[in-house]
Amino acid sequence: MKKNSFIEGTIIATLCIIIVKVLGIVYVIPFYAIVGSTGAALYAYAYNIYGLFLEIATAGIPNAVSKIINEYNTLGRQEAKIRAFKIGKRLLSVIAVIAFLILFVFAPQIASLILGDLTGGNTIEDVTFVIRCVSFALLVFPFLSVSRGFFQGHNIIFVSSVSQVIEQLARVVVIVCGSYIALKWLHLDLTTAVGVAVFGAFIGGLFAFFYVYRKLKQNKKELCLDQKFEVSDEVTNKEIIKKIIQYAIPIVIVSIAFTIYNNVDMILVLRTMDFLGMDAQEVEFIASGISTWAPKISIVITSIALGLSASLIPNMVEAFTLKKYDDLNRKFNKSLQIILFISLPMCVGISLLATSIWTVFYGYSTLGSSILTVAIFAPLFSNLYTVCNHTLQSMNRFKWVYISSITGIVLNALLDVPFMLLFDFIGIPAYWGATAATVVGFSITVIIAMAYLKREYHFNYTDTKRTIGKILLPLAVMIVVVVLMKLFIPINYDSKFACIMYIAVIAMVGALSYFIVSHKMGLMDDILGKNYLNKLKNRFLKNKKEV
Repeated sequence: MKKNSFIEGTIIATLCIIIVKVLGIVYVIPFYAIVGSTGAALYAYAYNIYGLFLEIATAGIPNAVSKIINEYNTLGRQEAKIRAFKIGKRLLSVIAVIAFLILFVFAPQIASLILGDLTGGNTIEDVTFVIRCVSFALLVFPFLSVSRGFFQGHNIIFVSSVSQVIEQLARVVVIVCGSYIALKWLHLDLTTAVGVAVFGAFIGGLFAFFYVYRKLKQNKKELCLDQKFEVSDEVTNKEIIKKIIQYAIPIVIVSIAFTIYNNVDMILVLRTMDFLGMDAQEVEFIASGISTWAPKISIVITSIALGLSASLIPNMVEAFTLKKYDDLNRKFNKSLQIILFISLPMCVGISLLATSIWTVFYGYSTLGSSILTVAIFAPLFSNLYTVCNHTLQSMNRFKWVYISSITGIVLNALLDVPFMLLFDFIGIPAYWGATAATVVGFSITVIIAMAYLKREYHFNYTDTKRTIGKILLPLAVMIVVVVLMKLFIPINYDSKFACIMYIAVIAMVGALSYFIVSHKMGLMDDILGKNYLNKLKNRFLKNKKEV
């Protein structure tokens, strides 16, 4: 199978993840219409907790395996590489079963923790049921996740990325069709319909599992899976397990950070908004909007960091193993620049079009639009956080992963309630305080990580600072273009189709203005590389001629 270069792997992974995230965005339109705000809040409770357990059960070991595979491949230790893969599968299977049992057995206690004393909306029994429905998905991910890590460790990004598309496609079909059939055809209650929807995670995992398993069988010779080694590498199973755990723990912390932020925000917003005297349905709307439905819209932005990570980790590990510190510095800066160049204008654009975008997905709501206007900026900082801590992991600087991540998480938890109360006191929407606390938490994490890399490895951020300065001009042009178009183009919020056309026209013109100015300034050449852009251009022209 073809291995992918850093930029090529990043683009493949990012494109596939964008497809996954677009599917994740699109399904919420019919699903929200089917189950309404009460069902959507119930879905959010189950999925946020499931996401936390899934990250704990599967995020660390697959990425650790990816790192170890790449490391052993670089050093030519093929036998140790295969043993690490098998050990990773067994280890993750045990962890996943334990996570499933905890989530299933203690679902009532978790539901009680989420809702607290809130009454008038979903009940503890409702939340318990949907949590148990989604918990089964934890059983199918061990082999799937470790196998994805195995391919990524070989710099084969395509298989892992495509399996995520398959998984999401199957999940979305079950969510939309299953909830509709349960509620509209079979006339089951809302809780059951949401239970069917969250069970889609299990079905999606199964479809992806079969695809990855088939790819492993087809390429087992090339990947050395069928090779019988007469001599073992001088690496014991104990060393491999120790290394997996050593690598996995910081990866888990990085992976679950955003999920923890969402869950902390959800629980604290529920309690703070209730304390401020809002009714139960409005409280549930705000909590689920901040923790789930606004992030659903922003997942295309977070996919940029996910795509980078899939290609970044093995490339960084290789550079660190070979002690190419200049290459590490270059790739780190390049990752930050790609995120800022793409994520920042997307965040600003969505914020400016928040009302029409929220209307398309969930129906017109001034409250929902207000949530999205500010909440959309949190993913930008989470992307920077992801790159910083994945770099520290690749360099085995786990202590600083712990310090930076835990500092950010604790700071977010400590600031959530004070910020919400402060914002309410000065007349700013209180729920904006939760997003502000999240941004501060991620920012502190990024600052700590970058300061350490500069001090210990003499990382230089001059190019990134210049890039930020250059981005400001095309960004300003884009903002002016979008604001002017909003002034002169009428919008009818009663029609979703009209909102879609409105968004499409303004977004297209705004994006074109941003990229044209960026191209004229040479920004795209600086960030993606002139040679790679010419390569893409030549491929496009060649394909066009063939057609």
